[in-house]
Amino acid sequence: MTGTEFVRARSPEAKRAREDAILAAAARLATAHGVREVTVTAIAEAVGMHKSAMLRYFETREQIFLRLAADAWHAWSQDVRAGLADVPAAAADDPEWDEKARTIADLMARSLVDRPLFCDLLAHTALNLERNVSHDSVRSFKRRAIAEVDSIGTALSAVTPLDADQARSVVTTATSMAGALWQMAAPGTQLRVFYQTDPELSHSVVEVQPRLTDILSALLAGYADRGGR
Repeated sequence: MTGTEFVRARSPEAKRAREDAILAAAARLATAHGVREVTVTAIAEAVGMHKSAMLRYFETREQIFLRLAADAWHAWSQDVRAGLADVPAAAADDPEWDEKARTIADLMARSLVDRPLFCDLLAHTALNLERNVSHDSVRSFKRRAIAEVDSIGTALSAVTPLDADQARSVVTTATSMAGALWQMAAPGTQLRVFYQTDPELSHSVVEVQPRLTDILSALLAGYADRGGR
């Protein structure tokens, strides 16, 4: 697509098409290179626009990725809730509770690891994506993310002994730890290769899914031991 094709959008439909093209390009670049490495200039070049023209649609690079993060929250929420719908409800005194808790923890962990861009975005959201945008943009993102936390929490409390607050805490722990562990794991980077090939640093290699599953299993078990609902 060439720059001449990107005349300023005049209709709402054309504006949405431009925004979708920008978001798609940013997602492709971030998936390939990591959120940290993607510049606003690179995104503009990927869609055949001048940087100044692209910034008519998004106020900053951070706003682009904040929109992607909000969309990723929604997609992840749908996936997790669909998975939880297939999990039989269990009480804390269920003899199979520990096994079911592990199944739920693994479901949540795998659903995050299957979304590498979301994991990357989760770490960068608090670090910088919320810090170079307008308060309106932050408010819009936060409202969407909080709504998804509530939706997953409701689905989680329906099949576990956890109350609503505990279930929401599991969700926020899952996403917070996924972002942190993903950065530590450094998948697809030379740093990861360095860790793997240096015997003295092999302990630095982080496998996100099993580590996250262990954390969430322990949290589910701990809340259930406190009485749940």
